Amino acid sequence: MRYRDLILAGVIGAAAYYAVFGGEYSLLEIRRLEAQYEEETERLTALRSEVERLNARADSLANDPVALERIARERYGLIRDGERLYRFVAPEPAAESARR
Repeated sequence: MRYRDLILAGVIGAAAYYAVFGGEYSLLEIRRLEAQYEEETERLTALRSEVERLNARADSLANDPVALERIARERYGLIRDGERLYRFVAPEPAAESARR
């Protein structure tokens, strides 16, 4: 009877060890996969908001002439007829030292 209890305890211990540390679906692997799932869910949420923001910008550029004009003025320095464009450039370091 005692020998049978010892074998049963060994089998239960081996099964518990395998459940925690071994196999494809061990507890450690499940925890790792849960953490990875959470990270990927957060990343997906961030990407969806980025796509939403980019779609809004694309819609704005396609349908809002004021937004298109603002970008043309800011990025490319475009002006309307009759306007003057003034650009201010910072002096170069060599030119400042030559003045002194």
